[in-house]
Amino acid sequence: MTAGHDSILPAWSEPFHAADGPGDAKYLRLPGAVDRNWAYGDGTGRGVRVAIVDSGVDADHPLVGGVAEYVAIERDDRTDTGLRLDHGPHADLYGHGTACAAIVRELAPEVELVSVRVLGENLKGSAGAFAEGVEWCINHGIDIINLSMSTASDRWAEPFWELVDMANYHHVLLVAAMNNEPRRTIPSEFAGVFSVACAPGTDRERVWSNPRGPAEWGAAGIDVDVAWLGGATIRTTGNSFAAPVVTGHLARIRATHPGITNWQAKTVLGQLAANAPST
Repeated sequence: MTAGHDSILPAWSEPFHAADGPGDAKYLRLPGAVDRNWAYGDGTGRGVRVAIVDSGVDADHPLVGGVAEYVAIERDDRTDTGLRLDHGPHADLYGHGTACAAIVRELAPEVELVSVRVLGENLKGSAGAFAEGVEWCINHGIDIINLSMSTASDRWAEPFWELVDMANYHHVLLVAAMNNEPRRTIPSEFAGVFSVACAPGTDRERVWSNPRGPAEWGAAGIDVDVAWLGGATIRTTGNSFAAPVVTGHLARIRATHPGITNWQAKTVLGQLAANAPST
């Protein structure tokens, strides 16, 4: 591991910090060059709907730049599912969702951000609300879902597996942060998502590819400055803040290549990885 980071590295980040890194990214020789200009176009993410499934988003934070739509998944024992969907503006109950939204906005300034609140003031929530939020995204025109959260409950593995499949069938790109602890991390560990852990540095223009998984992608997430409640910023560490970096890059790709599939987007992003071979 890189000197000085041993005590703060979140779980699953180790391959990106090993002395020889994760190795060369898998390289696909396409007929033409896959470079940043071809992949990202104008780099704005214009027209792409990105859902932040999290603790809510503070639309008034200067680094967020507004929210296009809101839905909150709330507990309601009067319904068959024990949940209800509340539409209309809501607050960020913790700060975590605002941090993720601002990172996406930094990289793709013209995306349409959608706040899907499934977590409460203690950054806790039920796996059922989490799943409901993801399903709502798939069924309501979201292009990319950012999940800087996961569940470790085995009983939710199959429902989330089905949701990941559903997302792929609908060409919805699902980006999921690996857990910061070495335990089950659902749906982040599934091959059908863009699974993300922390990579070296703080440059959000760099994304790393790990051909061995289960964290397939690495991005800046250690000692990074992020937006927080009250218009503030804080410096923090976590796989949570690496995931929206990948989401931002994918928003650029989706805006330039509408309808791109999950596997095609993985190929393009892999060609642009910081550790991709130069030839």
